[in-house]
Formats: sequence, structure tokens, C-alpha cells
Amino acid sequence: MDNSGKEKEANALMAEAEKKVKSSQSFFGALFGGSSKLEEACDMLVRAANMYKMAKNWCEAINCLNRAIEIYTDMGRFTIAAKHHISIAEIYETELVDVDKAIAHYEQAADYYRGEESTSSANKCLLKVATYAAQLEQYQKAIEIYEQVGTHAMDSTLLKYSAKDHFFKAALCHFCVDHLNAKLAVQKYEEMFPAFSDSRECKLLKKLLDAWEEQNVDAYTDSVKEFDTISRLDQWLTTMLLRIKKTIQDEESDLR
Repeated sequence: MDNSGKEKEANALMAEAEKKVKSSQSFFGALFGGSSKLEEACDMLVRAANMYKMAKNWCEAINCLNRAIEIYTDMGRFTIAAKHHISIAEIYETELVDVDKAIAHYEQAADYYRGEESTSSANKCLLKVATYAAQLEQYQKAIEIYEQVGTHAMDSTLLKYSAKDHFFKAALCHFCVDHLNAKLAVQKYEEMFPAFSDSRECKLLKKLLDAWEEQNVDAYTDSVKEFDTISRLDQWLTTMLLRIKKTIQDEESDLR
């Protein structure tokens, strides 16, 4: 089936879904399985969204998912609504490259998950928000999320190991704003979570703080390279570390 065929099928599904919604709202419809009709309407809308995605008609796919979200939230089905917000966020993230809208949908999904006490699902969405917020230089927003998720992780037997990564990222965001803030943040995280002191991430932060105080670009770069040989730096970490390096003096060489 070509793209126009997929779009026709999606249009038909959308029209059928709206009929189901209308019939569920009538007196007899409400008496005889109104909620099951709404469920069917949502299923059709999600199928239509998938057809639009296959046809690369991203805006219509988003419209279908938003309509399904409206119905699910009216029914009090917030967990499913949250999943569809994530689907929309992913379209904005990868296809339409609109980071602000991706953030908004991840935040909404996190709110719904929190309301349903699905903390780990909420935190996954919030970490996406933090990643983008830091890239957009909204450091305070990112710091609050990393600290919140890190604090939750350190109190969990299963998640404890990941706490150091969240505190590391929070400290880097602090460092992008102000060297003294970063120093105080590292001390705070060590007091809150003593295991952080022994981590490679904490040791790197202290070396970077020393290099910054000495305005020593070479020492800074060497510390990052040494860390990178054991724990490969991803794009986000590389970006943050380069931003901090630029605050020492004009960048002379790449981190690598």
C-alpha cells in the first residue's frame, strides 16, 4: 500500500472513531456499553496514528494520538494517556525535531505517571526532559530533575548504582553555570550519598574543579581523556564538558 492508500485508511479509521465517540455519548449508547465504544474509538485512533506514521504524515499522527489522549484522560486512564504522550514526544524528538514540544509531552507523561504512582516510569520521562533542558542551557531545571531522580535512586536497592550518574550530571550542569556552585554540589552529594565519593565520576569532578581553579586547560583535557578510556563519553557528556572547558579559556583543542 502506498502512502496515499495508508492515509485514506487512516482517514476512514478517524471518521469511524469519531462515530463511536458520538454514539457512546447518546443516551442509549451510554446505557449499552458506552465505555467499550470509547475503548474501540481509541484503538482506531491509535491504528490511524500508526498508518499516518507509515505515510510520514507526522502532524496527523500527532492529532490522532492527542484525540486518543483526550478520551483516555476523560475516562481516567492516565497510564495509557502517558504512553501516548511519550509517542508524541518521540515524533517531535526524531522526526519534527522540535525539542520544546518533545519536552512538554515528556513532562505531561511524567505528571500522569506520578499521579498513578508509577515513579520509575515518571523518572524515565523526567530524565529525557533533563537531557534536553541542559542542552538548551536550562540548567536549573535539569539540576532539579537529576537531584530528584538521584535521591530516589539512592534509596532503592535496585537503582542505587545509577544514583552516581544522576549526581554527576547535576554537578556538570552546576559547573556550566558556576564553578563554586559545582564545588558545593559535589560536597552535598557526597554527604547525601557516601558511595558517590568513591565513584570515578566524583573523582573526575574533583580533578576538573582543580584544573578550573588553576585555569589549566591541559590538566582538564587529560582528566577527561583518562576518564573516557574506561567510561566512554556520550554526546551529552561531551557537550557539557566542552562547555565547561570553554569557561577556562577559549577552546584550544578538542576534548579527544
